[in-house]
Amino acid sequence: MSARLAQIIATRIRQDVQSMHAYAVQDSRGLVKLDAMENPHRLPPELRRQLGERLAEVALNRYPGDRVNDLKLALARHARLPAGFDLMLGNGSDELISLLAMACDVPGASIVAPAPGFVMYAMSAQLQGLKFVPVDLTPDFELDEKAMLDAIALHQPAIVYLAYPNNPTANLWNDATIEKIVEAAPGLVVIDEAYQPFSSKTYLDRFARHEHVLLMRTLSKFGLAGVRIGYMMGPKALIAEVDKVRPPYNISVLNSEAALFALEHEAVFAGQAADLRAQRERIQAALRELPGVKAWPSDANMILVRVPDPARTFEGMKARGVLVKNVSRMHPLLAGCLRLTVGTAEENTQMLSALQASL
Repeated sequence: MSARLAQIIATRIRQDVQSMHAYAVQDSRGLVKLDAMENPHRLPPELRRQLGERLAEVALNRYPGDRVNDLKLALARHARLPAGFDLMLGNGSDELISLLAMACDVPGASIVAPAPGFVMYAMSAQLQGLKFVPVDLTPDFELDEKAMLDAIALHQPAIVYLAYPNNPTANLWNDATIEKIVEAAPGLVVIDEAYQPFSSKTYLDRFARHEHVLLMRTLSKFGLAGVRIGYMMGPKALIAEVDKVRPPYNISVLNSEAALFALEHEAVFAGQAADLRAQRERIQAALRELPGVKAWPSDANMILVRVPDPARTFEGMKARGVLVKNVSRMHPLLAGCLRLTVGTAEENTQMLSALQASL
C-alpha cells in the first residue's frame, strides 16, 4: 500500500470502520460444508431444467418491475400474512436489518438484543451510529427476563431483536417472557424467524395482536441461500415507513423469478425441511452417546455442542474434510462450543465420524 493510499484510508474512512472486522466467510473448497446453516439439498434435475428455461426468458435489460410485486403476493400467501398487514423485501435478512437501523436512527436511539445472537444486529447498529446494548442470556441460553426488562427500561430502545429460534444457540424462547418484553418495549420489536422451516413454533399467530411488532423471515433456510431473499411483515403503516429507505430495485429479476419458481414448488422444499428435521434428531441421538460432549436442544437446522477442546476438535474435523463453525470465542457463554449445521444423511455420517475422531 502506498503512503498516499494509507493517508486516504486513515483520514477518509471512519475510524470505527477501520477497527471493525468484516463478516467472515470460511473457505469451504473441498470440504463438507456444515458451517453456515444452508439447506444441503438441491432441486431435482427436472426442476433445475425447468428453472433454467424460465430464467433464460427473463428480461435482463429491464429494471425489476411487476414480478417483484408478484413475489410479494406469493410470499404473503406462503406466510399466511394477516389482513391489514404488508411485507417488504430485502436482499436477504441482512439488508432488512440494515434498513431498520437506518429508518430508526433518531437522536439517542439504541438497539437491544440478547447475546450471544446474530452478529448483524450489532454490526448494523454500529455502522449506523446507534448504541447497541447486548443482554446476556442465562448459562442455559434462555432469555434473562429481568435483565432484558431492565435494559429496556433504562435504554428505551428503538428496536428490540428476538431471534426465534436463536443463532447460534438454536433454541426458542419462553412465550411468557417474550410477551413481557413485547409489552415493555417502547419502540419496535423484531421477531427474527430465519429458521422457521425447522422450528416447532412460530410467532405468526401472536404478532398480529401488536402494532409495533415486525416478523422477519428469509428464503435462505427455505433452500435459497444463494438467491438472497428476505422479507419482513408488519402493519401496513409501519412497513410503508421502513420501506422508504429501501434502495430501488434491491431485488434482481433473476432472484425474483427463482423465488417465485421455488414457491410454486414449495412442497419439494417442505420435504427437504422434514428430512433435515429427522436428520437433526438422528444427530442429537448420536451426540448423546459421545463422552465429553454436551449438545443443546435445537429448533433450527444447527446444533450447538460444547467439547473439551474446541480449537483442536475444529481443526481435527477440518483435517478430516468437514467444516463446522467454531463459536467458542464469540461470547463468554459460548466457551468450548462448536456449531454444527445439519446436512444430508451422508454428510452427517461424515460429520459425526470426524467429530468423534477429533475429540
